Amino acid sequence: MDELKSIREYYKPIQPSVSVNDSEISYQEILPNKAIENYIYCFWQLKTKETLKIDYNYRVVSDGCIDIFFDHKQPAENFVMGFCRKFVQFPIGKEFDYIGIRYLPSAFPYLFGVDAKILSNQSQELNKILPNFSEWINSAIKAEDSFEKITKIMNGKLVGLLKNKGTNYDHRFLDALILIFQKNGYLDTEKDLNTGLSPRQLRRIFNFYIGTTAKSFCNVVRFQYILNAKPSKQSLRANKLYFDVGFFDQAHFIKTFKTFYGVTPSEAFR
Repeated sequence: MDELKSIREYYKPIQPSVSVNDSEISYQEILPNKAIENYIYCFWQLKTKETLKIDYNYRVVSDGCIDIFFDHKQPAENFVMGFCRKFVQFPIGKEFDYIGIRYLPSAFPYLFGVDAKILSNQSQELNKILPNFSEWINSAIKAEDSFEKITKIMNGKLVGLLKNKGTNYDHRFLDALILIFQKNGYLDTEKDLNTGLSPRQLRRIFNFYIGTTAKSFCNVVRFQYILNAKPSKQSLRANKLYFDVGFFDQAHFIKTFKTFYGVTPSEAFR
C-alpha cells in the first residue's frame, strides 16, 4: 500500500543501547527489500564478538514497534516482542547471537491479523502466536547461514506474504497515525485526531494495530523524536529540544526519558 510509505518517511525507530564502538558486542541493521520497506523497518543482528566475563544485560528502549527474533544458532528458539510502554532489560548470557525483524508500527497486525494488544509489554514464544511462521524459521534458517543470507531468505518469505494480503487498512486510522508522526507525537489525541473515529473507535483500533492507546503511543513518538535528533548533554541544555514536543520542564522530560530509555539523558548522551 502506497499510503504506508508515510510511516517509514516520518518515523525511524532507534535502538541505541549498543555502541558501534563496543569492542565486545556487535549490532547491525540491514534494510529490507523495496517491496516490503513500508512494513519492515530493518533486519537486525545482536551478537558477541568474544565470550564475555559476565552476563550481558540487554536494554530495549521503547520504539512503538513489534519484533520477531530468534537465536541464530538455534532458530527453533524464536520469539515475538510487542509494544513496550517502558524500557525492558534482561540478561542474555555471556555469548549470544540473535537475529530479528523489526516491523514498523501497525505492520505486524496487518500482515498476520494478530491483535497487537495481546503482545504488549512482553516477549512470548512465537509458536504460541504464529506457529506456522515459527516452524518456517526453524526449517528455513540454518546456524551456518550468514546474516546477509538470512536477510535474503526472510525478504523472500515476507514479500510472498505481502502478495497474498488485501488492502483492508482503515484509512481513518492511517490518517490518525500519520498525523501523530507529522506532529512528532505532540498533539491532543482527543481534539486533534479528528479523522472520523470516535474516542471509543480510536482506542479500539490503536490497541489492535499498535498495542496501546493513541495517547500512550504519542509519548513514545515524542521520545523517539528526541533520540533521532542525536542531542548531546550540552545541546539539550542549550536548545531545550524537549520543549518542542510538549515537555513542560526539564524534570518532566528527564522522568519521561528515563521511563522509556532506562537511564537519564545525561547518562545516555555522554
